[in-house]
Amino acid sequence: MSGAGTGGPRASASAAAPGDGDGDGGTTAARCRAWLLQGLSEQTAHHPGPHRSEPAEAGGHRWYRVMCLTGVDYFSSLGYAPGIAVLAAGLVSPLATLVLIALTLFGALPVYRRVARRSPHGEGSIAMLERMLSWWTGKLLVLVLLGFAATDFIITITLSAADASAHIVENPYAPTWLHGENLWITLGLIGLLGAVFLKGFREAIGVAVPLVAVYLLLNVVVIVASAARILSEPVVVGDWWHAMLAEHSSPLAAVGVALIVFPKLALGMSGFETGVAVMPQIKGDPGDTYENPAGRIRDTRKLLTTAALIMSCLLLLSSLCTVMLIPEPAFESGGPANGRALAFLAHQELGEVFGTVYDVSTILILWFAGASALAGLLNLVPRFLPRYGMAPEWTRAVRPLVLVFMAIAVGITLYFDANVDKQSGAYATGVLVLMLSAALAVTVFAQQAGDRRATIGFGTITAVFLYTTVTNVIERPDGIKIAGLFIFAILTTSFASRIHRAFELRAADVVFDSTAERLVHEAAAKGPLLIVASDPTEHTKAEYRAKEYRKREETHIPGKRPLLFLEVVIRDSSDFTEDLVVHGSERYGVRRLRVAGPTVPNTIAAVLMRLRDETGEIPHAYFTWTEGHPVSHLLQFLVFGQGETAPVVREVLRRAEPDPARRPRIHVG
Repeated sequence: MSGAGTGGPRASASAAAPGDGDGDGGTTAARCRAWLLQGLSEQTAHHPGPHRSEPAEAGGHRWYRVMCLTGVDYFSSLGYAPGIAVLAAGLVSPLATLVLIALTLFGALPVYRRVARRSPHGEGSIAMLERMLSWWTGKLLVLVLLGFAATDFIITITLSAADASAHIVENPYAPTWLHGENLWITLGLIGLLGAVFLKGFREAIGVAVPLVAVYLLLNVVVIVASAARILSEPVVVGDWWHAMLAEHSSPLAAVGVALIVFPKLALGMSGFETGVAVMPQIKGDPGDTYENPAGRIRDTRKLLTTAALIMSCLLLLSSLCTVMLIPEPAFESGGPANGRALAFLAHQELGEVFGTVYDVSTILILWFAGASALAGLLNLVPRFLPRYGMAPEWTRAVRPLVLVFMAIAVGITLYFDANVDKQSGAYATGVLVLMLSAALAVTVFAQQAGDRRATIGFGTITAVFLYTTVTNVIERPDGIKIAGLFIFAILTTSFASRIHRAFELRAADVVFDSTAERLVHEAAAKGPLLIVASDPTEHTKAEYRAKEYRKREETHIPGKRPLLFLEVVIRDSSDFTEDLVVHGSERYGVRRLRVAGPTVPNTIAAVLMRLRDETGEIPHAYFTWTEGHPVSHLLQFLVFGQGETAPVVREVLRRAEPDPARRPRIHVG
């Protein structure tokens, strides 16, 4: 006997979306609600973007095409990273960039190649840590990491839009009335991004591939032209070298400074987390299975390695070109190279027409980086929070989330006054914490597997990321402040939602095994089922008989009709929704139904509703009052999944079944 479901929260929320159930469907409010909640159950999980899961029949895409999805985030940072590097590290920025590249190729890349193997279905390092830690510890860690991930993605949206506005304003063909209007241009770009997603954003790869290809080609042209000038005027190399040594007494001292300041350049490492998140979109091999997608893992590693190598080369070359060919004052806030160093070189070395083409390409890829980040958020939040019961069901729909995230992005933009430099610290903090968590997860997995060499290697990488993260937080505390606000908001709203939804049915499906099916039908043949709620402890024959006698006496169970003992084992009280499998057994003549679930009351209520639907009769459930203070019982229920069971079961049933005549009966002795 397989249950068809229990009419849980997802079904009820989806049913409510169209707004036509009460004759009110023609009102403006009902139409707005239907529009906002369109595709509540389905759309979010398949929303285009780096975190979308491809349907199985789609077949996926070649890895180099999927790389372009990560590239709109990763490669677009070339628009602002060289300029920020000079502001952060000064004349030693090429050396600091070399240190960053070493950390990328010998730190982040090995870590995420291992993450790809451990998490081949796009869950990423957050899910790896969730699997490592059980109960509420794992949930709390995930919520904290979601705060940093939200920081990463939201700042990607706001910083990219701010940098795009800088490219618009500084273009020589831009109307004069746009000068100084960076804030309003940034807000307009964010609003346009939100409008596109509210309308419906479909095929990301089709846009990303030509966008990234053109952008990379233009960057190569700019770097080649700049390198040609450097080679033709080698004096600029000598000028840079002597100026650097004038600031730092020796090359060794300059290297030491680079080792200290390189964490400020960490925003140039973005893209690795999305690199593993896009795995479901990679085609892989024909022989791949869900349990062992070897081809997908191999191609994801190609994606990560290729992207890291391309970005490392471009970062180093662009850093050398910009520091040698652009006067240092031009990088300052308000300067013509601030936030657009390569664009400055494009205009300077190749003329205004080519520079304008470069500006347009940069603006488009920066805007699309925001689209990539928003798509990531739209798939990251529904992946965790509704499953934990820590978000309302409407967060499974795209449009309400778009409005929420756009409001947050507007607030962040106003707070930072659309300034690229001010936001770089917050962006780097989000990126580095996610990388630190990935390195830690990989280290722990290696240690559990008994791989001593890998444990030492990844442990060292974890220590380097820890140093980089702490240094970045100390140098630029804005990032941790913003992340702290996100974490506080996520924790507060999550636990408020969990408490609000605690009395939902919380079972996606209820299934009976063959023995349970037989016991239920035999008992139902003699009338409505009589269910006795019992603790799952193994009892002796005498204890079972005494319990049955006491129940019949205390709760006035009618006649001598057979009883079914329902026993619930709590598997993990931090879980919210799961499928329930009811196992039947007979011991000492006692008929038992045993089921494992996250909470006792909600599980009992779900089984009672399923028994009603299966037998066509209203079951009667019998309980005994529990001693203790009601507040302590409520806290035990919220945290440990148990407490005063009878009233909670009754409340869950009341919410799940509005018709009292069809509601299972609750009796308490």
